[in-house]
Amino acid sequence: MKDKAKQKTAKNVNFAFWDTSAIVPLCCQQALSQQIRQAARRYPGQAVWWGTSVEAVSSLNRLVREGYLSSGELRQALQKLDYLRRKWDEIQPTLQVRTTAERLLGAHELRAADALQLAAALIWCRNFSRQRAFICADSRLAEAAEAEGFTVIRPL
Repeated sequence: MKDKAKQKTAKNVNFAFWDTSAIVPLCCQQALSQQIRQAARRYPGQAVWWGTSVEAVSSLNRLVREGYLSSGELRQALQKLDYLRRKWDEIQPTLQVRTTAERLLGAHELRAADALQLAAALIWCRNFSRQRAFICADSRLAEAAEAEGFTVIRPL
């Protein structure tokens, strides 16, 4: 049943693949939050990589350590993340994701986690990336996603 849901989301124009760099500004106030919220209104359906929540929790805790978020703001951000997590479609870690990520590492200048994100996006859309939205605030990952055929939504 989950496979049918994934097929539906990849074809739905209101769905996009969301990188962690776009999820975090939805969870807490950052410079890009307003632009990311606009993207969320246009693309309310979110497909994400299996590791996105771990990356987001890491980012949020780093923001606390660096003094950008208070402990109360962290609690609110984690609640928002939990809300998003209940709604999004999550691409699981499979052999296909791994082999795709390995190919991407040879084709683009990516870090391993970014290659896994992009591989998950390609699996989500069944490698038909043309006219599929990829929302990302990481310039290197955005460039690779564009090269793979995605329409990249980059907050300014």
